[in-house]
Amino acid sequence: MFSTSLELLKFHWMAYTIYAVMILSLIAWFAYNITRKEKVPSVVRIPFYGYIGFLVAAGVGHHIFTYNTIPWVAEDIMRHDIKADHEYNITIKKHKWYFPKEKMVAKEGEKVRFNVKSEDLTYGFGLFRKDGTMVLQMQVVPKHKNDILWTFNECGRFDLTSTEYSGPNEYDKESGEDKMFVKDAFIVECNKKVASK
Repeated sequence: MFSTSLELLKFHWMAYTIYAVMILSLIAWFAYNITRKEKVPSVVRIPFYGYIGFLVAAGVGHHIFTYNTIPWVAEDIMRHDIKADHEYNITIKKHKWYFPKEKMVAKEGEKVRFNVKSEDLTYGFGLFRKDGTMVLQMQVVPKHKNDILWTFNECGRFDLTSTEYSGPNEYDKESGEDKMFVKDAFIVECNKKVASK
């Protein structure tokens, strides 16, 4: 249903905006009824409580409807049975990335497994779009297997940085610049077959 996190975010933004307006209407209805001079007949309370029930059902229903539509959930659960099209091994040590010799590239629609190993501290592995929105991230813990399998359903150049605070040495003392930021660390080429679907 949703192929990227941005599509899912837009859907949730719209759904929660409508839901918030409905809750505000409930509050306004309640405020109107308690400030009226004449007592509200009990018959009016039935639609009020029915509306509350509808809001509860809508909120719960929204989460049941969307819990498994997050693009990466099903893939993450079954990832041990899925063969990646590309696999990249990355090491982090003393706030520095050590990448594979080959350029990290995939085609749109391909599955990529990132195996990230920390030699010293807890870091984060986060890929970001050019507008700063996150594509994926995982925590990288030393002496543990840290891998993530991802299907890239959008083409482009993605920047990499650590998404976990790993001490002040991550930042330049003079400028405050993130020393772990890598521009265009991963490239997804547009696949004409995927684009034409």
